[in-house]
Amino acid sequence: MTEEEGGFPYRFFVVTFAWSWLIWLPLVLAGAGVIPLVTDLLAALTVLLVILGAFGPVVGAFYCLRTSLGKDAVREYLHGLRDLHFGWWGWLAPPLVLGGTVWLAWILPELWGEPRLEMLLPSVWVFLPYLLLMIFLGGGQEELGWRGYILDPLEERLGPWLGNLVLGVVWAVWHVPLFFIPGTTQIFVPFVGFALVLIGNSYFFSFVRQTTGKRTMAGLVAHGWGNALVPLFPTLVMAKGVAQQRYWIWAGLSVLVGVTTMFVRLRKVRSTLQNPDLVASEQYDGSEHVVDTQSNKGIEQATSALD
Repeated sequence: MTEEEGGFPYRFFVVTFAWSWLIWLPLVLAGAGVIPLVTDLLAALTVLLVILGAFGPVVGAFYCLRTSLGKDAVREYLHGLRDLHFGWWGWLAPPLVLGGTVWLAWILPELWGEPRLEMLLPSVWVFLPYLLLMIFLGGGQEELGWRGYILDPLEERLGPWLGNLVLGVVWAVWHVPLFFIPGTTQIFVPFVGFALVLIGNSYFFSFVRQTTGKRTMAGLVAHGWGNALVPLFPTLVMAKGVAQQRYWIWAGLSVLVGVTTMFVRLRKVRSTLQNPDLVASEQYDGSEHVVDTQSNKGIEQATSALD
């Protein structure tokens, strides 16, 4: 979905950043001592405002949809979330791929003597409700804006490789205030490594979205899995001035997986473009979804470079 008359929806980024950064700003100022807050109050406000600010991409998408396509556009967009026909690969790829990368980053340092980082969840039995929390409130909801709304306009304008790279960088920059808020995990995270993880995930999430027939809910589920697996296989030492070996390994694996799945995605699209008489294309699980052969000329150009 794009702005009316085919214009690029720049307002999405303005609204997204304004909503999130203005909500997070008091926490940044409190952390810097500019706004005096008692510790208990700051901790309570941090949880609430971080979650509320994380709805920036949602607000940005809804604002653009309503102002450019009318008041019914948001309802129609949300109606699409009920479509859960991802195919078996769409359901299995996020836990297998994202789980595999974070597990490797978690376990590999033990080979050269690093102590194991203990699971941050109180029990494995809370993982399922925690996963659902991550899908709808802990990051997954961002996909209503990032992949669900703005990805297609970015790819149409910049092509799939550059479009997802730009989105990954923007996604990382959007998180910047969290690196200055006490009580968030980001204060221990190397920003460059964080950006690499998000760039890799940007490519991987676009792959998941494409293989599920551009179903937005698949993006929420994939993002939720990505966030939920982190405390199960921790890659971050909660201390400043630490080398964070596991996190850098995770960042490298995330980029590797993202780039690899992007090649797979583009080859799949190329095979569709080379068969223009086909009305539908098989997903990776053998089920069918309609292919829009008229959209995204940038993908067609990018796939020609794979030969």
